[in-house]
Amino acid sequence: MKRWIVTIVLLISLVCGRVQTVQGAYITQQEGRSGEAVGESAKDGDETADFLKLYAQSAVLMDGSSGRILYGKGRDIIRPMASTTKIMTCILALEMGNLEDSVTVSSTAASQPKVHLGVRSGEKYRLGDLLYALMLESYNDAAVMIAENIGGSVEGFAALMNEKAKSLGCENTYFITPNGLDGVKKDKDGTEHIHSTTASDLAAIMRYCVTQSPKKDEFLKITQTQNYSFSDSSGKRSYSCYNHNAFLNMMQGVLSGKTGFTGGAGYSYVGAMENGGRTYIIALLGCGWPPHKTYKWTDARKLYTYGLDHYNIRDVFCEKEIPDIPVTGGLCWEEEGNCQEFTGASLHLSEEEKKLPMLLKEDEQVQVTARIPSILEAPVREGQKIGTIDYSLNGTLVKQFPVYADRGVKQMTFSGVVRHVLEIFIDFGRSYHII
Repeated sequence: MKRWIVTIVLLISLVCGRVQTVQGAYITQQEGRSGEAVGESAKDGDETADFLKLYAQSAVLMDGSSGRILYGKGRDIIRPMASTTKIMTCILALEMGNLEDSVTVSSTAASQPKVHLGVRSGEKYRLGDLLYALMLESYNDAAVMIAENIGGSVEGFAALMNEKAKSLGCENTYFITPNGLDGVKKDKDGTEHIHSTTASDLAAIMRYCVTQSPKKDEFLKITQTQNYSFSDSSGKRSYSCYNHNAFLNMMQGVLSGKTGFTGGAGYSYVGAMENGGRTYIIALLGCGWPPHKTYKWTDARKLYTYGLDHYNIRDVFCEKEIPDIPVTGGLCWEEEGNCQEFTGASLHLSEEEKKLPMLLKEDEQVQVTARIPSILEAPVREGQKIGTIDYSLNGTLVKQFPVYADRGVKQMTFSGVVRHVLEIFIDFGRSYHII
C-alpha cells in the first residue's frame, strides 16, 4: 500500500513539474482586401473639395447598409431642417401609436399655420389617416395632432423625438416642434436651442426609417403612396392628399423622401434609393431659397448618380487561418516531451455567414486584423471569446467577428492534479487487473 502512495505522490510531482509558464503577447495580422491600391487616408466623405458643385449648404450621401458617409459637404454644421422633421414624427407614431386611434383636434392643432388641413377644434380623425396627411401634403396641423396623441403634448412628443435621436447617435439634432416650423427653446440654465439638425444626423434618421425600424415597411408604404383620400370621423369633411415628393418619379429605385421649407431653413430634402442591392440615403439642408425650388432635385440627382457610378458591393470576408493557441497553467499529462495544453480557435460561422458585403470604390482597401492572444492562461472554457477579427476602412472599424475557443482547458490546482493522477492510476490498475 505504501508503494502505491509513493507512486501517486511521484506522479503528482511529475505532472506539476511539467507545466510551463510562458509570457504571452498579442498577434496582429493585417492584409488588404478588395482593392489594388492602398486605402484612402482621408476620412469617409472627405470635404476637401465640393467636386459635385452642389447648391445645398450641407449635404450627405450615406451607405444605407452600413451608415458610412460616402460624400459630405458641411455635413456636421447645425442648421434648421424644416419639414424633413416629419420623418421622425411619422416613424415614432408608427412605432408607438395605434393607427386606429381617434384623435380629437385641440385648439393648438387648429391654430397651426399653412400648409394645413384646416381642421377645427373638437373634430376627430383617425391617426392612420393623419400620417398620410403628414407625409404626402406635409400638413402642420396633422403633425401637432399626432404629437399630442402620442406624447400627450407637443413638448412631451418633442422629448420623445430627442430621446430617439440620441439613441440613433444623432448628437447634433434638437427637436422642438413635430412639424419642423422654426423654433427656439431655452433650458433652465439659460442654454438656447433651435429646432435643428445636421446633414449627417438627418441621413441617419432616414436610414433608420427605411432600413432599421420595425415599422420600416409601413413607413415606406406611406411615403411611396401617390394619393390618398379620407374623411373625419363624422364623414362630413373629406380630404384628398397628393405626394409632393416629385423625385419618386425622377430616378429608378427611389424608395422614399421628404421635402421641407421655411424662411430660415430654405429648401431641404431627405431621401432613400435602392439599386442593385445598394441602398443610398441623401440629406440636403439649405438647398436654395425661392424661387429656386428645384435646386434640391438637381442636387439629389447628383448625389445618387455619384453613388451609383463610383460605389459597388464586394464581399470582403477573409478566411483567416488561426493557429492553435498554447494554454499555460493548464492540467495536462504527457508521457514524453513537454507538457503543454492547446486550444483551437474559430469564428463559429456557417458557410452562409462567411460573407461581408460592403459598398466600396474600386481602389478602396479593407484592412483585416486578427487580434488573438499568442498565449492563454487556464482555465479556458469551450466557446469562450478569446479574440476578434477586425475589418477596418480608412482607419474606422466597420465590422468585428468574435473568435471562440474550440476546447476547454482546466486550470491546474493541487486538488485537480490529485484527481487527475488518481484517474490515471485507476485506469492503469483496471487495465492490468490490479484493482
